[in-house]
Amino acid sequence: MANDRSAPPLPEPLPVPVHDDHTHINFAPDAELWSPDGEPLALETATEALDLAESVGVRGVVQVGTNLPDSRWAVALAERDPRVLAAVAIHPNDAPDLAAARTLDDALAELDALAARPRVRAIGETGMDFFRTGADGIDAQRASFLGHIAIAKRHALALQIHDRDAHETIADLLDEVGAPERTVLHCFSGDADFARRCLDAGYYLSFAGTVTFKNAPALREALAITPLDRILVETDAPFLTPEPYRGRPNSPYLVPVTLRRMAAELGLDVAELGARVAANAEAVYGPW
Repeated sequence: MANDRSAPPLPEPLPVPVHDDHTHINFAPDAELWSPDGEPLALETATEALDLAESVGVRGVVQVGTNLPDSRWAVALAERDPRVLAAVAIHPNDAPDLAAARTLDDALAELDALAARPRVRAIGETGMDFFRTGADGIDAQRASFLGHIAIAKRHALALQIHDRDAHETIADLLDEVGAPERTVLHCFSGDADFARRCLDAGYYLSFAGTVTFKNAPALREALAITPLDRILVETDAPFLTPEPYRGRPNSPYLVPVTLRRMAAELGLDVAELGARVAANAEAVYGPW
């Protein structure tokens, strides 16, 4: 059906429970916050998404912040629901505006305070984005990224990286300053050569619904060379819904669709891959 925006059906439950490495369950399918006043939605609204995910074998999620309000919301949800861990950050596309307003340092200071909370297990999503931010915003993105790296190191937390059209810049910067011990390329978007560089540096690669897209053979080539102890799976919901539901709303309950495609590409039983990615998630973030 053309322009179908209905929620995809529940997939067959996974034989082994896994985690959604990166999701935004406070975002509506149109990528706007559900609350009309600009504040994140009521915490109770998240329960349905988590229940649906759990019903198909997605036992936990990393709820990821992109600004201060939804980072606070992620922490509150994680402290309320044991199926949730929080990641907190300023999105790289927001960094130039905060820098121009001279509030970036204040925002980083609040993130530093949030990072001390026990249910915060990652700093992210942070990184560089040369698709939506022009050359005049690069310095602000770099300053923000460096600030996030420092916070992750100070609190011994994982780092979740947003990388859009900035592969080599991000890799060079991490080489320059030293990456946190557990660094994740969220929604990995590079080819096999870039994957090798990241893997050689000890990073984890998290694959989203994009790995199922017909026009993404390079992603599947990157997946094929990734050791099983470095693979994670995510939705990045409500974005990047996997085939055959591309264009419809994404949600953590669709992790099994992506994971099954990944298993097929790797020639593995889905239970074996599920057990591996579940162990990897706990190696990166600790127990839920």
